[in-house]
Amino acid sequence: MSLKIRMARAGTKKRPVYHIVVADSRSPRDGRFIERLGYFNPLLPKDNAERLKFDLEKTKGWLAKGATPSDRILRFLDAAGVRKREPRNNPERAIPRKERKAMAEAKAKAAAAAPKPAA
Repeated sequence: MSLKIRMARAGTKKRPVYHIVVADSRSPRDGRFIERLGYFNPLLPKDNAERLKFDLEKTKGWLAKGATPSDRILRFLDAAGVRKREPRNNPERAIPRKERKAMAEAKAKAAAAAPKPAA
């Protein structure tokens, strides 16, 4: 059984609150879970202490048992200094879509105009 530390959505329509839970990776997002470790309220300001609360000791125990955190939980653990998160690098995302499309078209034209090697 592979375990995940992830968020389960709670709250009402357009007012989300997320519970941080340990669950089987095959169970649905808001479905059955093994243990609740804390909560996250994204509507509160980032400097508010009530925005994120979770038990680091229980989390460390589950990590030692082999549970894998989701990307968002890994961000929280990195901010708390529990686990290091590798930064992602997608340089194409910084380029606006119109420019990416123009670059792709120019690359396709260059490939079509290039002389084909003789066999």
